[in-house]
Amino acid sequence: MRRIIINNEISSGKPIIEGTRISVEFILEMLSSGMSVEEILKEYPHLKREDILSALAYAVKILKKEEIYSL
Repeated sequence: MRRIIINNEISSGKPIIEGTRISVEFILEMLSSGMSVEEILKEYPHLKREDILSALAYAVKILKKEEIYSL
């Protein structure tokens, strides 16, 4: 998951793919809209498959730490 960085100068400090301005959030939005990994890579050729997998792994790591409160 080394490909994910946080830089306060880019995207207001949201996690991004290192060497790009593409946020983890944006990658997840593309995937959730139905785009395949191959479509994303075609649209953003500077990304690598590992970047997309790193974004997914980052999201899983964050969700595992999430606390659930009963209403």
